[in-house]
Amino acid sequence: MIERTTNSEITFLHPFVLSSLVVPLKAGTYRLVVDEELVEGVSFVAYRRVATHLEIPAISIEAGTRQFLQVSADEIASALRNDAETAAHMPDPHARPTRSLE
Repeated sequence: MIERTTNSEITFLHPFVLSSLVVPLKAGTYRLVVDEELVEGVSFVAYRRVATHLEIPAISIEAGTRQFLQVSADEIASALRNDAETAAHMPDPHARPTRSLE
């Protein structure tokens, strides 16, 4: 079976929780590793995801030990969506205060 691995970086602006952990992970940029295998027997090139791992802690945190936590792609997508929604509801720290003309 032919396999491939894709590495990407995902960024959380706020602490987030994954079901396999008891404590929230800190905001930051994390390495996401996706393993896929070639789907054989079809007339086009296609890969099927077989595993997704999140490297913890965040890339910016110096650590003597790093771990790869197996996660579902759906859970990561949900956590990123929640993070974006949280950011959308936060006030802009660079916005100028407005004054009433009354």
